[in-house]
Amino acid sequence: MMRQYELVERVLKYDPKADEALLNRAYVYAMKAHGNQKRASGAPYFSHPLEVAAILTELKLDDATVATALLHDVIEDTDATRAEIDQMFGPEIGGLVDGLTKIKRLDLVSKKAEQAENFRKLLIAISSDIRVLLVKLADRLHNMRTLEHMKPESRQRNSEETLDIYAPLAGLMGMQTLREELEDHAFRWLHPDAYEAVREKLDDLRARNKGLVEEIRQALARKFADAGIKAETAGREKKPYSIWSKMEHKQISLEQLSDIFAFRVIVESIDDCYRALGIVHTTWSTVPGRFKDYISAPKRNNYQSIHTTVYGPSHQRVELQIRTREMHRVAELGIAAHALYKEAVRTAAGSKRANGQDGTVPVDDYGPYGHLRAMIKTVLQADNPEEFLEHTKLELFHDQVFCFTPKGRLIALPRGATPLDFAYAVHTDIGNEAVAAFINGRHVPIDTRLRNGDEVVIETSKTHVRPAQWEAFAVTGRARAAIRRAAREAQRKRYVALGRQLLVAAMANAKLTYSDDKLKAVLPKLNAKTLDDALAAAGRNEGALDEALKHLIPAMGNGEESYKPTRKFGRAKGEDGWFNIDKVMSLKFRAGEHDAMRVLSAGGSENVPVQFEPGGAVPGDRIVGVLSPGVGIRIFQIHSPRLKEFEHEGWIDVTWDVDPARPERFPAHLSVTAVNAPGSLAEIAAVIGTTGGNIENLKMVRKAADFTELSILIEVFDLVHLNRIIAGLRAKPIVSKVERLFE
Repeated sequence: MMRQYELVERVLKYDPKADEALLNRAYVYAMKAHGNQKRASGAPYFSHPLEVAAILTELKLDDATVATALLHDVIEDTDATRAEIDQMFGPEIGGLVDGLTKIKRLDLVSKKAEQAENFRKLLIAISSDIRVLLVKLADRLHNMRTLEHMKPESRQRNSEETLDIYAPLAGLMGMQTLREELEDHAFRWLHPDAYEAVREKLDDLRARNKGLVEEIRQALARKFADAGIKAETAGREKKPYSIWSKMEHKQISLEQLSDIFAFRVIVESIDDCYRALGIVHTTWSTVPGRFKDYISAPKRNNYQSIHTTVYGPSHQRVELQIRTREMHRVAELGIAAHALYKEAVRTAAGSKRANGQDGTVPVDDYGPYGHLRAMIKTVLQADNPEEFLEHTKLELFHDQVFCFTPKGRLIALPRGATPLDFAYAVHTDIGNEAVAAFINGRHVPIDTRLRNGDEVVIETSKTHVRPAQWEAFAVTGRARAAIRRAAREAQRKRYVALGRQLLVAAMANAKLTYSDDKLKAVLPKLNAKTLDDALAAAGRNEGALDEALKHLIPAMGNGEESYKPTRKFGRAKGEDGWFNIDKVMSLKFRAGEHDAMRVLSAGGSENVPVQFEPGGAVPGDRIVGVLSPGVGIRIFQIHSPRLKEFEHEGWIDVTWDVDPARPERFPAHLSVTAVNAPGSLAEIAAVIGTTGGNIENLKMVRKAADFTELSILIEVFDLVHLNRIIAGLRAKPIVSKVERLFE
């Protein structure tokens, strides 16, 4: 454990004017107050505030902040009072300790309104003096360093809170080194398997690239020296959490990352930054899209640097960060390194001594961090916890949205995320089986954008077949990749089933019986590894159908009349317009090539009429066709209850092919239950009209004294358009229920 004189010497080394007596008093007082208290590890409790103070000396913080670190737990965990702290150390330190005591009682991963109120208290404490946050971040860092001594549930809670709240706050303050360590500790406990996997990969890469980093560093140093630029060049390795996050976000492997090993170039002036950049770019080829100038356009936390990636000496990708020494100091320490922060502390302390005031350092005093001041003012103006929660994280984490599972688990997602992204963030299986979503207890379309504080419930079904269009509703790479993977698997199954049907039909025409065993026997001749490969190729009409039939039908190739499958392409006029019919079932087409839809059929004649059955199928819906004698191909929405009538008939796989240049409207049937009051119908009609829908028919199905049930037939362009109308109706206070009906 650090001794008293060692702590004082640390502070005096970077601040010779520090109040040595204050530090000594705080050290002795805290040590006596905590007495024989022990930490979970068995170490004296006083070792914790002492380590927190030591972390703050590494950030070169003022004497009052270091003293606050020593005292930050005395009100909460001992008999000490705020009045006693004020009397012994002054109201400045008393206010800081009191603010930290309130923060310590917060549970920032609790549910909704409770979390909102706790987060409000956190920001109020920060708004009174930014040093409250700096001490709290150091406190959290030491706790995370010793988390192995805590119970598993405490490790889980603290790690989630660290990753979701405190690490982003450290980033907002520009304290990148502290943020990275917080993230890595949390990552280690939340995802131990992933953490170890990344660490092992890094060890392997480090061994394989031994000497390469130094070779590149020396090559850079020589180039800068030849140009007369005084520069320090050092290689660095990304942290495991940063690597894992990028792998998750981009859905790529660790080997595909180009910036695991990067190089930092520190020069004397801004002019040297751009001179060094010119040397790098004229010596090696740049990687397109990998250049960012944060000197001319600093990040909102005041970070400045030039980022670029080039193909280095051995034609491997090399990422470089070029900055001045002062920029590097700010990048590493953030607000703690900024001169204006130091001046604000000195000014406040002087004002306290001169005027007898408390000497707090409000956020407003930090010029470079005006964004934090504006954010706090905005979020503290909310009238209730729910409104506050909606604004708080929206402002603080501008690129994230925070939602909750019913059990209170916090899920962080990118802005614009939908319940589908939420489902995949919880678990891949939940995403794959998702059929419906409920936000704050209300049934909503699956493409609804999530808002901060939403509680999301996902309804699942193992038999659900997801429409391929759902990929457009996903924002996260994880959800999109899973949907594409599931769509490929579903499409392959359709091809397999289609290929089998074609072979069965073709062999029946030749008065033969198809069997999988017969096809397996000729797989080598078809250059197919598996039965499904051969069937899928036949279903895709890649020439494999003819080839398979040559080997399955004995008459073919023996001098006798060969069986030749009939290929007919036709255009059919249905009640809803012209449709293309392809009897060979090719699925290769792009939207816009045909009038409205391609029907995949295994047989039939040309000019088959196509008509939509009542019930409202719109582009984006899963649809099937039923071939009925005398009627033609009848199109049903997959959820239509009338499909049960045709269970024993062959269903035809059909898919939409809408031409964006010629949008068409399709009917959809809604049931709306609304308050029976003057103006209700007008509000409902206004929602439909302003969202571009057209009311084709409307009638009152049931009317009571307080509520009216309406049956509304509307015309929309596609499923997204329909969902937008449904969401708009559900958002109206007069509407209690909206359901889509299928006949």
